[in-house]
Amino acid sequence: MNTYTDIRAGGWVARLPEGWRPYALLMRLDRPIGSWLLFLPGLWAFAMAAPSWGRGLWLTALFGLGAVLMRGAGCVVNDLWDRDLDRQVERTAGRPLASGAVRPRQALAFLVALLLVSCMILLTLPPVAILLGVLSLMPIALYPLAKRVTDFPQAMLGLVFSWAAPTGYAAATGGLDAPAFALWAAGFCWILGYDTIYAHQDREDDALVGIRSTALHFGERTRPFLVGCYAAAVVLLVLAGLLAGLSWLFIPALLLPAGLLARQVVALDIRDPALCLRLFKANRDVGLAVALAFLIGRL
Repeated sequence: MNTYTDIRAGGWVARLPEGWRPYALLMRLDRPIGSWLLFLPGLWAFAMAAPSWGRGLWLTALFGLGAVLMRGAGCVVNDLWDRDLDRQVERTAGRPLASGAVRPRQALAFLVALLLVSCMILLTLPPVAILLGVLSLMPIALYPLAKRVTDFPQAMLGLVFSWAAPTGYAAATGGLDAPAFALWAAGFCWILGYDTIYAHQDREDDALVGIRSTALHFGERTRPFLVGCYAAAVVLLVLAGLLAGLSWLFIPALLLPAGLLARQVVALDIRDPALCLRLFKANRDVGLAVALAFLIGRL
């Protein structure tokens, strides 16, 4: 068992009222990277297809808030499923449900509150986007089960975290067509890669408690798996931009996120959990660079 944890109970979280702190940690507000990664495929869609700057900025604000709330809701669901297992993994033993700082009944009430506010945001969107938002609840609920029954729970997470791409596209355009599905597939491949890096933090503990992951499945073969995931993501991003009718300028602009992804592959050391976390967090910049490339393609 290692002694590594990514919980950040200090900083601004420590300045919250004492009764609020466990709920902030339960939502992972101390670690906003998850909200960023949930939000970014939606930002890609707005950069690619928003009908105007004003509409794009409004949707960006809505999806940003929604990403924080739904990421928080997903974390509550995950921790309710995993609270007994989390106690056995050093990185997660301090989570509020695992440590007893929040009781399951309190967590359920908090989950309902998060979902109600998220629903209010969702209802401001076009009907197709609302339908997609409702449908997203099923994979969110099932993700914690996936790690118990398959070596590829990262595929379920890829489905969940890339959902903002078609939802954002539908919010921007009122419907779905080929660019939305190419964008969704690109997000899925990207997430499959970066969450494999993330899973290497817990590889040894997961093996002991029976949690399955692509990190355990591929082990020393992780680097070629990442090459495949990231290369597929870049190709699909190019396809999405071409299908959306962007100018050729977006293609050279995609060299920046492609280079950032290549750096992750080269730098990866699966025996260094702190490095794995840094590489995982670096995907925020990758996602922002993709959005910038799409914006350049609309010049």
